[in-house]
Amino acid sequence: MTTESPVTPATPTLRELTIRGILLGGAITLVFTAANVYLGLKVGLTFATAIPAAVISMAILRNFANHSIVENNIVQTVASAAGTLSAIIFVLPGLIMIGWWTGFPYWMTVAVCAVGGILGVMYSIPLRRALVTGSDLPYPEGVAAAEVLKVGDSTRGHEENRVGIRVIAFGALVSAGFGLLANLKLLANYVAAFFRVGAGGSMFGASLSLALIGVGHLIGMTVGIAMLVGLVISFGVLLPVRTIGAFGTGEPVADVIDGVFVHEVRFIGAGAIAVAAVWTLLKILRPIVKGITEAMASARKRRDGQLVDITQRDIPFPLVVGVIVAMLIPIATLLWDFSRGTALQGSSTGIIVASLVFIFVIGLIIAAVCGYMAGLIGSSNSPISGVGILTVLIAALVIKVAFGRADSDQSTALVAFTLFVAAVTFGVATISNDNLQDLKTGQLVGATPWKQQVALVIGVLFGSAIIPPVLDLMQQAFGFLGAPGATDHALAAPQAALISSLAKGVFGGSLDWSLIGLGAAIGVAIVIVDEILTRTSRFSLPPLAVGMGMYLPMSLTLIIPLGSLLGWFYNRWADRTGGDVDRKKRLGVLLATGMIVGESLYGVVFAGFVAGTGSDDPFAIFPGNDGTPAEIIGIAGFAAVLLWLYMRTRKVSAREPAPAQSS
Repeated sequence: MTTESPVTPATPTLRELTIRGILLGGAITLVFTAANVYLGLKVGLTFATAIPAAVISMAILRNFANHSIVENNIVQTVASAAGTLSAIIFVLPGLIMIGWWTGFPYWMTVAVCAVGGILGVMYSIPLRRALVTGSDLPYPEGVAAAEVLKVGDSTRGHEENRVGIRVIAFGALVSAGFGLLANLKLLANYVAAFFRVGAGGSMFGASLSLALIGVGHLIGMTVGIAMLVGLVISFGVLLPVRTIGAFGTGEPVADVIDGVFVHEVRFIGAGAIAVAAVWTLLKILRPIVKGITEAMASARKRRDGQLVDITQRDIPFPLVVGVIVAMLIPIATLLWDFSRGTALQGSSTGIIVASLVFIFVIGLIIAAVCGYMAGLIGSSNSPISGVGILTVLIAALVIKVAFGRADSDQSTALVAFTLFVAAVTFGVATISNDNLQDLKTGQLVGATPWKQQVALVIGVLFGSAIIPPVLDLMQQAFGFLGAPGATDHALAAPQAALISSLAKGVFGGSLDWSLIGLGAAIGVAIVIVDEILTRTSRFSLPPLAVGMGMYLPMSLTLIIPLGSLLGWFYNRWADRTGGDVDRKKRLGVLLATGMIVGESLYGVVFAGFVAGTGSDDPFAIFPGNDGTPAEIIGIAGFAAVLLWLYMRTRKVSAREPAPAQSS
């Protein structure tokens, strides 16, 4: 392991944790959190907000006196933490899907997000030394964000900020415009076909989504290929085999194939993800222990009056432990309040105690797993989905054992209770996944860790306040697939659907463990292949990404690798043409981010119109145009728009600015 020194040491004269920085970070949070909630509910993926937040921060703060690179870093940290916390929507909609909630109670939802997020910050503080300063992990998005901040902290950077903002805005407007054309019914933004394969069957599906192209660009070719491998395993092998003999019932082919994928193939993918998550943990146990030891040693040095470098000053370890223990009180209160007035009332003490122990212990484990994976492949391709699946399985088993025999009413309540516990634990996962990425950025620009950690807590509070109303808007406008009252345009919320199915399966005794076992066996094989590739070549096959490709619908996993391929071609063009290669690649990243933000924010606006008008298609001017002609127009338009976006970005990035000067 190596320790990387910061490039620009922070000094006491630099403004860092400021009121204006916190308020600006909170304002940016409004945009990115709403976008991430919509994207996560629609396609099961979220995007890292650090880079666009850094660009926006620098474009605004440069108009104020005494701004600094580390103050911009604080703005980015606040906005990034809040945007990432939105991944908690991978669990909470499950309570709607099982019919337990009809909406999202504001203060309870705020509290769940806040306590889980703050625990995530606290757990990841001792991991900083193990996984950031004492590690060779690449942290792709953290390093990229640091490069953006460094470029912006120069005379040349002022112009670069304007160019970056224009690229983001252009990508966002085009992406939103394409979504509007689809809602006008001028073209289709989804194509699908179902077909027989021998005695079985499979399908083809693609969501014509510029946001998914942007996601693919950000995660890169290695992860994109791994997801494609998972897709081939599910739709090329498992689905045709599992549907053999299933077509004699008279059901439409599409219904049979959809049913087998949802109720069988996705559970196999869950087993593969579970194995990948466990393997990740086993690989990083040693550096975790070392990091905790070093954090305790640093705290002792400061307590004894020894000078510790500003870039190594975390929130003191005793205070971290105190906050973690103190947070168990509001968590216990939340669990008691959740069970009050249900079939669990009067017999919930045992499961509350068991849940507190579970959150306390598993929280540290998943913080380590998520932090490691963020360092390895980036926050955009976070392992949160896989960790959530593994977490809810363990939580369900722990709670089932702690409660004992239950009747049907109690079993339903226990499913809801498990999802609620998993939601708290998920908050830990989401923030630890983001926190270490931000701390890597801070290390490279010379930030003070404890100030960043305070900013992360503030970001958690901002995000916690914003997430519930956005969730409510999505619920009122669309509903969630399979939930009571869902519309034809219901959001899939794929992780929430799978996680709630797993919990119901454990308590109802209907979970087919053979499917999980088959997935685990496939996961073991993938881990072996990845280890062989990693040790004998420059290639790898990230097991978690393969698992995600196995359980996400083809409409998502087909387009994301396409985005990875387009990003690869764009980066190859940047390498081949020379000049400021990093700048060219950075503008490609900003284009991808713009595509994601534009489509996602348009989705939020569209949801508002749906909720306000009571119509599923408030913008449709050709309501019957949804057949083959619309699909052909959609495919052609999608290809043309992508070509235009990337060609224009290449043209913009080829205009080399004046040489950089320090400001």
